[in-house]
Amino acid sequence: MGKQNGGDVGRRGSKTRPTMTDIARIAGVSQSSVSLVLNEMSGSRISPETQAKVRDAANKIGYKLPGGRNELPAETIERDTIAFIVDEISTSPHPVVSLDGARDYAFEQGFLVSAHATRSNPDLEDAVLRSILRDPSIIGVIYATIFTRKVRVPAGLRNTPTVLLNCYADPRQQMAIVPGEVAGGFSATAHLTALGHRRIGFINGEPWMDAAIDRLRGYKQALATVDVAFDENLVRNGDWLPLRGYEAGLELLSLPCPPTAILCGNDLMAIGVMEAAAEMGLRVPEDLSVMGYDDQELARYTHPPLSTLVLPNYEMGQKAAEALIDMAVHGKKLRPMTIKVDGPLVVRNSTGEPPNWTRTSAEAVGR
Repeated sequence: MGKQNGGDVGRRGSKTRPTMTDIARIAGVSQSSVSLVLNEMSGSRISPETQAKVRDAANKIGYKLPGGRNELPAETIERDTIAFIVDEISTSPHPVVSLDGARDYAFEQGFLVSAHATRSNPDLEDAVLRSILRDPSIIGVIYATIFTRKVRVPAGLRNTPTVLLNCYADPRQQMAIVPGEVAGGFSATAHLTALGHRRIGFINGEPWMDAAIDRLRGYKQALATVDVAFDENLVRNGDWLPLRGYEAGLELLSLPCPPTAILCGNDLMAIGVMEAAAEMGLRVPEDLSVMGYDDQELARYTHPPLSTLVLPNYEMGQKAAEALIDMAVHGKKLRPMTIKVDGPLVVRNSTGEPPNWTRTSAEAVGR
């Protein structure tokens, strides 16, 4: 991969110093655990036994700890690591998938990714940044959030190559990678209108969140393309959890003219809607089409399997790593911008054409 700024850039197949991947293999733990132990991150909940195994493995292969703790001249330390900083990683599958995307792309290019969860704790974030900024092996930072939102980028990253992932800043000073939520809401709704549905309920997420705002916008746009007026009576705010999906589903299905299809802001609420439909004696999709969003693993195992839209976390992680490597290693001058990544539609068995009796009922109410 050549040299960058006088130092060798990491690559597989070359003679390099021991890496965190080597330690993880020897200790039998994840690379993330190795990173947390070696960077002495408090609150990581890693057992003392595991910490000891990681340190023993590092010492065994002569791994040089970052931050000057092994007193190697900076020019002799290989720049081969991307720091992935995220506010939360254990309470949702989404940041984990983004981390996988960044890690896989980086490894293909000969780089490693070290993960740091700050738990939205300013003191912990400051400690992470201090550790990263004094580590000469770090080429740059992917700064991520668990849900899409505006952030204030830490001042310490001002002179460090940084890509924002699932978040954005104002004014734009960094490249930002976010999901295309308007397009997602449009695609999911358009799938239902293409099947013939015209009365489509929407159980959204929490209304203050960027994702909910944009998905509702996409829902409205898709209805407009088939000349269906937006009806606020068919929209409910949710909280991303199955119980609220169940409750909102009962509300929508109890309307005098109920929807023939319900789009949900995520797969968990869609599962709640399917339970509500079953309780009311409705079959999915024969009597009611149910559409999810996110394509979580469980969407494949509902009865019937859930049609949904992929939240492209993996692809976003890949693009963030690609942009960071282009900037930090290849010297590309990338203009600060927000890149929106669209997710594909996944059609399974929970969506179908509207039933005749429901269409007849809707027409009768309309007269």
